[in-house]
Amino acid sequence: MFQSDAKKKMFCNQCEETAAGTGCLIGGVCGKDDNVAVLQDRLIHALKGYAFCNQKGREKGKNDALFGPFVMEALFSTLTNVNFDADYLTHMITETIKRRDSVRSSVCSHPPSECPAPKAALLSFDELMAKDFGEIGVLQTENEDVRSLRETLIYGVKGIAAYGYHAKSLNFEDEDVYIFIEKALVSTLDDSLSVNQMVGLLLECGQVGVKILALLDEAHTKTYGFPVPTSVPTGVKSRPGILISGHDLKDLEFLLEQTKGTGIDVYTHGEMLPAHAYPAFKKYDHLVGNYGNAWWQQKEEFANFNGPILMTTNCLVPPSESYADRLFTTNMTGFKNKSIQVRHIPTKADGTKDFSPIIEAAKRCSPPKEIENKTIVTGFSRNAVLSAADQVIEAIKSGGIKKFVVMAGCDGRHKERSYYTEFAAALPKDTMILTAGCAKYRYNKLDLGEIGGFPRVLDAGQCNDCYSLVVIALELAKAFGIEDINDLPIVYNISWYEQKAVLVLLALLHLNVKNIVLGPVLPAFLSPTVLDVLVKTFGISKNTDVEADMKRLITLG
Repeated sequence: MFQSDAKKKMFCNQCEETAAGTGCLIGGVCGKDDNVAVLQDRLIHALKGYAFCNQKGREKGKNDALFGPFVMEALFSTLTNVNFDADYLTHMITETIKRRDSVRSSVCSHPPSECPAPKAALLSFDELMAKDFGEIGVLQTENEDVRSLRETLIYGVKGIAAYGYHAKSLNFEDEDVYIFIEKALVSTLDDSLSVNQMVGLLLECGQVGVKILALLDEAHTKTYGFPVPTSVPTGVKSRPGILISGHDLKDLEFLLEQTKGTGIDVYTHGEMLPAHAYPAFKKYDHLVGNYGNAWWQQKEEFANFNGPILMTTNCLVPPSESYADRLFTTNMTGFKNKSIQVRHIPTKADGTKDFSPIIEAAKRCSPPKEIENKTIVTGFSRNAVLSAADQVIEAIKSGGIKKFVVMAGCDGRHKERSYYTEFAAALPKDTMILTAGCAKYRYNKLDLGEIGGFPRVLDAGQCNDCYSLVVIALELAKAFGIEDINDLPIVYNISWYEQKAVLVLLALLHLNVKNIVLGPVLPAFLSPTVLDVLVKTFGISKNTDVEADMKRLITLG
């Protein structure tokens, strides 16, 4: 299945684009080298040991009160296309072991050599750094099915951490979420768990996923207001600009406040597009539009932008030298290699940030080069759709809307993803698309028309806003008196790329959503046995071609 051990320097299969559909062995398709990949493995291993000690400490009231926020940042840094900086990862490993040992010493008086705990809770920094990926990475679990269940759980927990980090930045958090992260990490060290228990943990992860998505929705809407349908221009102005990408709305708020009156315009990119729909951001007349498309096109688009770019979270692509000196990172995002070190904006002790280096850089740059001049409509979150629920329900009853197709998720580089553009274009005119995440860039610029005054693509926002789609479905079920969400005229044709999408999938499974079509390929970390369970229990299947999928989802579904 894999190359010989002598040729393997790493093993990572957490994203949809993993090499050969099995795993990256030399360097990551995402651009991380084997050193960064193995450091991420070591960090995850250390976090498991920290969680074990903290759980024991919690039983005695001696747990680390800062466990949750720290572990969320650490886990977030290991998502695909977030951090490529070996120094940062080494620092996080050091800090994890320091925190782990502090908790362990409070609950266990034995020296490490005599302490009854898993090795992950006992390894010193030097011992851990001497381990290779086969000893502390996913391949340390020999049983393929157990490894698959553990991997899926870890990736779901990474999704929880990412969404939880954004909520925490707005002062919204839930201790129960931290306790589950701890429980999930510890479970991957427990060889006594049965397959049924591990499957139960996956569904519990989905349950916590719904909770954290709801918490983030609350954080966003209470801080910035409920999104409203908004047309966003994609052209450019004549002033210098700053481009902000990633997902963090708090960073956008800081940037907009600090650029007021400077003569600099701010443009969103990728998953920051939905920010235009929040009432709190509409007061900034220098937030002028969206530039570019989904994350994977950033090398060309960032080069054309001319001004500085702020990457707040994923998805960062290793930059070209043509714009690396204009690229800035913040939060747990970072990039460094032998020839390029991207400048990083730290968070100050009071939680604020100083973006003056970016602002000063913008003043020295030319205005952006225009790459298109259209408009994109966003802002159809749960509140916007449900405020017009009577119209939607009447359109369904009258046959104006025959079916909703959830086409949420991630975009990616592979040419097979043109399938989603073709599928959207081929949908009957009495179907509507519900979307969230960067998958929408495959079809949100198509002229698909309207139904009853609604555009046929209802964009709920970022992948962070998938909760809106869940609420819309649940509220429609309630309005029609339907107990089983699967009896609604809603089908699911979802694309995935990274670990936040894994959590969203688990959240849907927790809600008992069935017959989800997933693509463009099924996750490499699902063993045949685990995949068979998902197929038989939930009806999950892979997308095929537009004509066949149109029949099974729309015509016959």
